Amino acid sequence: MTQTPAPPRNPALPRPGFDRRARPADPSSAAPPPSPPRSRKAVIALPALGAALLLAGCGGTGTRATGNPDAPGIAVAYVINDDLLTAGLGEPGLRSATPPAFADTAQPTPQELRRRAIWTNWRGIADLAPGGGYGTVYGALAPVPGREFHAFATLPGRRQPHRVMVQLPDAFDLAKRCVIVTASSGSRGIYGPIALAGAWGLPRGCAVAYTDKGTGTGYVDMADGVGVGINGQRAAAGEPVEFSAAGGTGPGAPTVAVKHAHSGDNPEADWGRHLQQAAAFALQVLDEAQPQGAPWTPANTRVIAVGVSNGAGAVLRAAELPGDWLDGAVAVSPNVLPAQGGRALFDYGTEAALWMPCALNAAAFDGVPLARPAGGKSPGGTARCASLHASGDIAASDPQAQAEEARTAMQSRGWTDAALAAGAISTGFDLWRAVDVTYASAYARTGPGDMPCGYRLAATAADGSARAPTVAERSAWWSDASGIAPGAGVGIVDTLAAGSDPHLPGLRCLRGLWDDEAGAVRAGIAQTRAGLPRSGLPVVVVHGVDDGLVPEAFSGGAYARWAKAGGHPVSYWAVENAQHFDAFLGLPALGMRYVPLMPYGYRALDAVWANVTEAKPLPGDARIRTTPRAFANGALAPLTAENLGTLP
Repeated sequence: MTQTPAPPRNPALPRPGFDRRARPADPSSAAPPPSPPRSRKAVIALPALGAALLLAGCGGTGTRATGNPDAPGIAVAYVINDDLLTAGLGEPGLRSATPPAFADTAQPTPQELRRRAIWTNWRGIADLAPGGGYGTVYGALAPVPGREFHAFATLPGRRQPHRVMVQLPDAFDLAKRCVIVTASSGSRGIYGPIALAGAWGLPRGCAVAYTDKGTGTGYVDMADGVGVGINGQRAAAGEPVEFSAAGGTGPGAPTVAVKHAHSGDNPEADWGRHLQQAAAFALQVLDEAQPQGAPWTPANTRVIAVGVSNGAGAVLRAAELPGDWLDGAVAVSPNVLPAQGGRALFDYGTEAALWMPCALNAAAFDGVPLARPAGGKSPGGTARCASLHASGDIAASDPQAQAEEARTAMQSRGWTDAALAAGAISTGFDLWRAVDVTYASAYARTGPGDMPCGYRLAATAADGSARAPTVAERSAWWSDASGIAPGAGVGIVDTLAAGSDPHLPGLRCLRGLWDDEAGAVRAGIAQTRAGLPRSGLPVVVVHGVDDGLVPEAFSGGAYARWAKAGGHPVSYWAVENAQHFDAFLGLPALGMRYVPLMPYGYRALDAVWANVTEAKPLPGDARIRTTPRAFANGALAPLTAENLGTLP
């Protein structure tokens, strides 16, 4: 990649627009002002980014639309000076099992919300438990002072914005000219990828650009219709919001709207474009914040994309977009549906929700963590086996034979015993139903009041009935939620629930949406199919062999095989004894069975960086053999480099 100024920008790369009138004529006089003392954590909200950099201490909000009808509108520029990586919590604060407190739970401050959101997302993705290896074998948690820029960007033709953010460290390396661009995993908010993209890029002096990719935690209580503003607080009247729910408000059945399910945009279809816009936003921020290096363009700035799970799917969707705006890509455990091969998450997710509770009662899963109560069978699994027998899906009449038959049926559809065993985590936490309910609504583009199969989302009581959320719950949704129910006090209300296997009617309805090839859900899924990566783009895909939420045979492995067959080779690293959730490895039963995936994501970033900057050959395919930690004397042995095997 040339380091000379760029020719006119590729029109395929949309750019957010900011008011550039505030830039001084002499760029040398526009060096960023010194950051205020960290204890002040200055927060500035202004309508234009250039003004925000120059008028520290002023407040207010505003909106700005770019004059280019094909470029996104930008609502509000919001700038924070703080520790970018840990929000001042440092290693002890992030490792603490207790979240940072709010002084007033009814009205937490923007600083408190940001701190808690960063704590929540670190602990939702990384294994920070003692002995887990983070900070000793891989990764680092040293503070990274700098500035953080937030905005709402909207893709042309879409109803709802996605939140974009750029973290610019004070130690930004002007000579490297690097941007790491990332998208949140799962349905998480803007800080979702911080443990991988932020932790790798910020200490190396790169800017890190984030997008929530049209998901996020800007929940709306439909009783009042109030959304979340740019600072994470419930918005004032007329203030731009992260998500505004369609439909009526006021008295009625308590209902909560979430952006992923209810935006009406089917955001997954645009995940690659969301990531591309985040990269464009980063270049705009650098134009204003680092004018001595301007212009900042794809031709003179290295841009590398990285993500986990859904964020990795966004990376691979971005890799197919035209133009030379992207220099390399790393996808860890990607949820991606290749144009040929593989299986859609909604397909195997509805299958797993129906069949896995029964299959996990098979003898092969005796002793598997979370599969069932110690020394017994899962009562819910036994009930599901009986239901499948009653419907004629399972022939056997004996409960144990029914479980074995269910296991065999899932194997015939491509599930391995390793994936089924790790799938016990998703079964135990009701994640299959959570995914299926959310994605059905997203694909069908339905609102909070007309979700498929009679589902809706609401704050729930102990018996699962809907209730009004408390003020404290609503105030903490942005920082505490994962973007999907159940969680943060919001649950799934199942209006079809009945009988001894109460979730079965709703789950059968969801499965029927997949079987209806002409229906709205299948049409929405078709819009998410990935294309081949751009020719010559260095791409590394990392996937755990034991992944039980996004099985590698259905997703990452299928994508790699398809890309190679299409003449677009990617480096595919299959990691043995690795599943989908590093954050659960602090549980001894899981830590002694699995190794973390995060170290391989960091290594893949190292490899792509060396390829882009030094023309070093990208490591090829690898089957990485690992050794999980031993359990002795009542404790897990600390993770060592030897546990991780030989990294490519």
